[in-house]
Amino acid sequence: MKTEIRIVAGSLRGRKLACNVHPDLRPTPQMVREAFFSILGNAIPDRPFFDIFSGTGVVGLEALSRGASSAIFLERDLQQSRDIEGHIKRFDLMKKGRVYRTDVYRWIATWQAPDEPVNIFVSPPFPDLHERSEAFIESIQTLMNKAAEESVIVLQTERDSPVEEAELLMDWEIRRYGRNSLMIWQKESPEEAAASDAGETSEVDPENEEAKRE
Repeated sequence: MKTEIRIVAGSLRGRKLACNVHPDLRPTPQMVREAFFSILGNAIPDRPFFDIFSGTGVVGLEALSRGASSAIFLERDLQQSRDIEGHIKRFDLMKKGRVYRTDVYRWIATWQAPDEPVNIFVSPPFPDLHERSEAFIESIQTLMNKAAEESVIVLQTERDSPVEEAELLMDWEIRRYGRNSLMIWQKESPEEAAASDAGETSEVDPENEEAKRE
């Protein structure tokens, strides 16, 4: 089934992506995308963005629309990766966007993270949340270890998936949007971590939503 997904803000506001929806494709709902970009706010402009398990690529494209300095798209599916490349060319983003058709887990294992803070959005297929949850969590740990201080990682998961109960993610903020959840983590400096342990609040604190675990 063919559908269109709209970019909601920034320089590409209103532009649409045509895509074929099938069981293996899980486009991030517009409500969840809007919440994601509201949460990150001023952390988007001028930072590199990584759209992992890109699917349609709409999240990474919207990050570029909102001022991200660059975007890396990771998508193993041949047709989806070609579609993302087509969108990048159509929107004249060739200097900022790059698509890697690759196995995400292998890419993460060999990733050389930049020294500057980055934003990472991870939206795995449903089977990875349930059937490959251990491998998935290991990859998230690798991203956490490699990313520079002040980097932000956001996972799009689904309610009641094993990933949400992983010990590694117990301290992450979580927001629920129907079936979908966003789990949010910022890498602190040693000084910030010490302050957090002493009971001070983190700098990443969304203005209009209250973090909670249900």
